[in-house]
Amino acid sequence: MSIDGLNIDGLGDAVIERILTETRRIALVGASAKPWRASNEVMGFLLRQGYDVTPVNPNLAGQTLHGRLVVPSLDEAGPVEMVDLFRASANVAPAVDAAIRLHAKVVWMQLGVIDEAAARKARAAGITVVMDRCILKDHRRLVG
Repeated sequence: MSIDGLNIDGLGDAVIERILTETRRIALVGASAKPWRASNEVMGFLLRQGYDVTPVNPNLAGQTLHGRLVVPSLDEAGPVEMVDLFRASANVAPAVDAAIRLHAKVVWMQLGVIDEAAARKARAAGITVVMDRCILKDHRRLVG
């Protein structure tokens, strides 16, 4: 959090709440079959909240997570509104490029994931960028 109450991404609670209530179709990049991993917990949570989530992980492609088929890349995730990134910051740029190609409306970089150059590129393409935030925590805090 910065001094003015905004996160590093410059987005206030009203914008985050709108994203969380208007978005339905999410590609979760970096999905994990390990139940103790944050991406696994978040995917299950999002599905329970009624979101349509497609897990993306080339190493798990063809398997199912939380009853959903894992696809190898964002291009196979179909039309998406949000790309939720559980990737190391250094590996974000290719996923942002794919989000731009897919005309996603939102790129959500999870807590600890920061790539200012990729964020600028996404914003220039008209995508809202949420950065260094936990979608689960923000959902619980703002949507309930």
